[in-house]
Amino acid sequence: MANKEYIQKNKEWLQLKAQEPGVKPLDKGIFYKVIANGKPGTPSPNRNSVIVAHYTGRTINGKKFDSSRGGAPLAIRLRELIPGWIIALQQMHVGDKWEIFIPAEMGYGKFSQPGIPGGSTLIFEIELIGIS
Repeated sequence: MANKEYIQKNKEWLQLKAQEPGVKPLDKGIFYKVIANGKPGTPSPNRNSVIVAHYTGRTINGKKFDSSRGGAPLAIRLRELIPGWIIALQQMHVGDKWEIFIPAEMGYGKFSQPGIPGGSTLIFEIELIGIS
């Protein structure tokens, strides 16, 4: 179970991040920053799409907890991912590369995962490579 101080620190970090230039809001308290734009007019995935993406996940202290870089990209049905990914990726187009800031409630909530304390704001750099 996450401690209140850690949860509060994560919420404050996200509030400050949201005020940075270039950081834009999505639904449910999720924010993103465009690193690179894909081709205009390319499709966006829906919940049932199989997405192919490279990603790196970090906590607010910069600690990397997972990455597909240096290996095969992730290929998975979008609806099987955490809510933050489902919401953000439906706004992305093939070729887009975004940094996404996901509040704990749209990630793993109060539950800890390997390398991720409960209550963590999650930071993902996601490059959407393909949709099928």
